[in-house]
Amino acid sequence: MSKLDDADLRRLARTVLVREAAGLDSLVDVVEPSVVRIARAAVSTTGKVITTGSGTSGIMAERLAHLLSVCGTPALYLPSMDALHGGMGAVGTDDLVLAISKTGRSVESTQLVSGLVGRGIHVVAVTEAADSPFAAAATEIVELPTTAPGADPGDMIALTSTLAVGAWGDAVGVVAMALTGHTMRDVVDLHPAGGVGTREDVRTGDNAPVVAL
Repeated sequence: MSKLDDADLRRLARTVLVREAAGLDSLVDVVEPSVVRIARAAVSTTGKVITTGSGTSGIMAERLAHLLSVCGTPALYLPSMDALHGGMGAVGTDDLVLAISKTGRSVESTQLVSGLVGRGIHVVAVTEAADSPFAAAATEIVELPTTAPGADPGDMIALTSTLAVGAWGDAVGVVAMALTGHTMRDVVDLHPAGGVGTREDVRTGDNAPVVAL
């Protein structure tokens, strides 16, 4: 058991928070063009947006699919391994696939992307490694800033890199809402449970867009 006292542990916690804040700050003035590009593609697709990934990237892909759906852009999450075991049959040429892999070294994600592109499906690789096999297999690449050394402990445990891809996806969702004019009432109608579903003030008020250009 470590002999670190509470003061040491508080300093460690602060270090984590400072690193993560810096990681998010590194996105500003860098990723905005890709956010707009992918938001436009997502709202204009005639099919659905399919997100995919493995491990922690898969968790963030699932979160992105949920967020886009809340924001009025129909989206579903398909785990890479499930897709390789027949699930990829659910993806059609009218769909847009957003595939996430920080390092671009996920064998199953690379295999899936290659298979989908081979079937004529548009796949966007969201990654920090634009020179990876994963990125090379895709139709289009969104390159995120490389996570600073130490921000992901041992360069193995996805912390800051996870927040970065999540923030990028958040921006895509909000820009998509601005493009479609998704309204406050739309959000409540799509989210009838929990605290959002109790917002009678939204149901009875002006049906204003969530965000406006």
